[in-house]
Amino acid sequence: MHVAPVGGTAVQDHVALAEIELCGDLIIAASAAHEDRLSLESIDEVLKVAEERADERGAEE
Repeated sequence: MHVAPVGGTAVQDHVALAEIELCGDLIIAASAAHEDRLSLESIDEVLKVAEERADERGAEE
């Protein structure tokens, strides 16, 4: 078992931090929603799926 050293050495997992931030954004959106559930379109908007796809298409050209 590997244990992180005690002290000032902080290891950051940027992918995990980004996933936590996205989960937080979804929780905030869900709590503000007026319906029982978020629509798939709302979830995509919160997660910025369309922006990511546009960025990918721009990188391919």
